[in-house]
Amino acid sequence: MEIAIISHDGKKAEMVQFLNEHKSVLESKGIQLISTGTTGIKAEKAGFKITKMLSGPYGGDAQIAARVAEGKTNMVLFFRDPLEKHPHEPDIFMLMRLCDVYDVPLATNPATAELLIKAI
Repeated sequence: MEIAIISHDGKKAEMVQFLNEHKSVLESKGIQLISTGTTGIKAEKAGFKITKMLSGPYGGDAQIAARVAEGKTNMVLFFRDPLEKHPHEPDIFMLMRLCDVYDVPLATNPATAELLIKAI
């Protein structure tokens, strides 16, 4: 199973904390993690094996959206910062739309991500 992790700058620490809290589940289930660039760097520093795409503003969100459309990514955990403006908002909306089109579970906050991880 491939899970994409993405987090806006103000949510990166929260994403790493979430991953640490669920490390045993991710490892025991053989989950493959992919991420946008900077989120991946943070997760790697915390000891996770990650396949990194480009940084979100440079096309990473679009790369992950393509993987969703190709049927490669099975779940997306995207900790969004709803209080900040993001120059790559069209890519973010495209990713969210494709998750809906292809029926791929999408969590945009830790509470929802928690429920999805428990369902694995």
